[in-house]
Amino acid sequence: ELKRMEDVLLGDIFKDMMPRHQLGSMKTNITEEETKYLLEVELPGYDKKDITISLEEGYLTISATRKVEKEETSNYVMKERFEGTISRNYYVGDIKMDAIEASYVDGILTVELPKEVKEETKKIITIK
Repeated sequence: ELKRMEDVLLGDIFKDMMPRHQLGSMKTNITEEETKYLLEVELPGYDKKDITISLEEGYLTISATRKVEKEETSNYVMKERFEGTISRNYYVGDIKMDAIEASYVDGILTVELPKEVKEETKKIITIK
């Protein structure tokens, strides 16, 4: 009964602080510059070695894994910190992986995607 009361009371107090669908989310800002696009992805609390960026068939995939040391004696009343792997896909078209640059500073992953340089595709065809 005491456990049920704790769940009811603490659930009501904290339930609106962080909606469940946002736990572990990868909030992203995308900006456009003259020669590139910049993705800024929030990944606080992750180590750089636990973040993976891949490109396949025009989709850039960013994945991050958080492993938390578990204490056997922990008796959580409430636990919202995300553990596990999160991933998000971004359609970027045909970009060479070698041209993509990324950095991770203070919980923000910045990915630079160069714009595709298009040559003039218009051609005048001579009628014979």
